[in-house]
Amino acid sequence: MKITKKINTSAALALDSTGREVVVLGKGIGFPPVPYELNDLSKIERTFYDVDPKYLGMIAELPQPIVMASADIADQAAMELDCSLNPNLPFTLADHLNFATQRMKNGIDLTTPIAYDIRHLYPRETKLGEEALQILCEQTGIQLPPSEAVSVAMHLINAEAESGDLHSLLMTVKIIGDVEGIVEKCLQIHLDKESYHYSRFVMHLRYLINRLAGGAPAEMSGGDMLRALAREYPDIYLCAVQVSDYFKDTWGWKCSEEEITYLMLHIHRVRTRN
Repeated sequence: MKITKKINTSAALALDSTGREVVVLGKGIGFPPVPYELNDLSKIERTFYDVDPKYLGMIAELPQPIVMASADIADQAAMELDCSLNPNLPFTLADHLNFATQRMKNGIDLTTPIAYDIRHLYPRETKLGEEALQILCEQTGIQLPPSEAVSVAMHLINAEAESGDLHSLLMTVKIIGDVEGIVEKCLQIHLDKESYHYSRFVMHLRYLINRLAGGAPAEMSGGDMLRALAREYPDIYLCAVQVSDYFKDTWGWKCSEEEITYLMLHIHRVRTRN
């Protein structure tokens, strides 16, 4: 493996045997003058492909134990979420954990204002965030407050999307909260956010929001079923229409008849099992 550029004494850019660029970590790996040929591959402790060059400066300043712990957290998240994560996650997460460590030393404990929503809308990621704090503590001795689990979860949620777009995450959380408010007010109920059926409802909303925001073409079938359901469940129909109107008036998204039908089915289910 050819080491092409020093990042710091323990990190460097390299070319693998196929010529692909890779970030490599290992004790003393960036110490010799570059470029040089690294023949003893056992010195490499970690490799990272497809890293955005803008993060190289960040890598140079981060404590390596935190980077290594973050890499293990990212690996575990990818396995448990069963999806590809943004390749920059180990470094953006390490940057956050390092900053959180500095805040803790200064006696500052911040709680995100959407912590409650994140815990209920993304339970798997929140659980992984809690496990991430354990991994960090075991590997580095750094013990962050439990509130940091939600912040880690947000990084994982971002990394699940290829773009890692925090704006999209916050938008989705706001929309789901708004829709919940419409449903609760329209049907005069209080949704049980601990229930399985609420989780199913939220999962459908997340799918629908991604579909509408992505501009996916609306299916136009389902009119007969919608009219039949509207006659049988007029209150559910009016609620679904209010949600559809909210999407159109606030976000410029038009729901098809089929999407309104599915909204009715999920609203009916969550009300019945609430």
